Amino acid sequence: MSFEREAATAEFLGANGLGDARRVPLPGDASTRRYERIYPGSGGSSLILMDQPPALETQPCPPDASPTERIDLGYNSMARLAAGRIEAFVACAGHLRAQGLSAPLIHAADPVQGLAVLEDLGDDLFVHKVAGGMAEAELYGPAIDALVRLHETAPPMVLQADGQSWPLLAYDDLALKTGCNLFLEWWPKFAKTPAYSEDAAAEWESLWSPIRARGEAGASVFTHRDYHAENLLWLPQRQGVARVGMIDFQDALRAHPAWDLLSLLQDARRDIDPALEAAMLERYFAARPGVDREAFLRDYRGLAALNASRILFIFARQVAGFGKPRYIDFMPRTWRYLERNLADPAMAPLKAWFDRHVPNEARA
Repeated sequence: MSFEREAATAEFLGANGLGDARRVPLPGDASTRRYERIYPGSGGSSLILMDQPPALETQPCPPDASPTERIDLGYNSMARLAAGRIEAFVACAGHLRAQGLSAPLIHAADPVQGLAVLEDLGDDLFVHKVAGGMAEAELYGPAIDALVRLHETAPPMVLQADGQSWPLLAYDDLALKTGCNLFLEWWPKFAKTPAYSEDAAAEWESLWSPIRARGEAGASVFTHRDYHAENLLWLPQRQGVARVGMIDFQDALRAHPAWDLLSLLQDARRDIDPALEAAMLERYFAARPGVDREAFLRDYRGLAALNASRILFIFARQVAGFGKPRYIDFMPRTWRYLERNLADPAMAPLKAWFDRHVPNEARA
């Protein structure tokens, strides 16, 4: 941390009665955010400091920006990422808590400086609880129930909480297209194969376009967007859906209800048994009997395949663009998920594209 950043952080903590707090850095993630666990000098529960310098990110998407303007503004705007904005986290947290879900309480926030002090939900991430022997269904079932709760009510167009507001934009065609299409650029660089031809790229577009259109048309619920075992915490002292603690939701959008389900049940970070995936989807359908099961599963498979392609681009870029070979280890799991989705007869044309243009020997 620079001297200037440390001075701004110390001033922020001091202004909020935490100037004498003991501060312990926490492990980082792949973002430009930084976290600390802070222990107030006066005692009491620990808190979390979120440090997200706004200057480290490009601008988020203006609500009224056209697709052309979004492309000119860059990746965050195209993909409708929140660029780590503190006000996005605060407003999203308030919306989740208003639904009876467990998102951190906000003790203090300074969006201009990119700083916030949050309730500490602990360290019992789902991924750690499973590693410690807790049955997956005991965790994933409540996580599905929490999504059912979220999907019961249409979210507002603008989220407001704790003095902050944030537009809940749609996960639209351009946002869906942005990550998926970069597969065409980066997979040949990673696999050291020829670049895709214009005909192959045109076929790719024609195959994904209807899937994206259904994804945009179905954009109707608050969507965490990164709903998986490393962003969910087990809070057994709470009741019902509140037992599922949620973090890292600042990139939330209004999206198809399949999106958070597929993030959870086809997790790029850990293997999900097909039997668990099927059981959790059944749990969701049982709780939402009005959902058209056949149409939902068609969209689920299509969007899950799109997401897997997006994740494979990210991994390929990490290896071929940034020289981080450890991401090769994550690729086989994502290919298995993609192949699981492409096995659906409705996905046969896309399966044929991958079989022709990314043969098994070109898959990690």
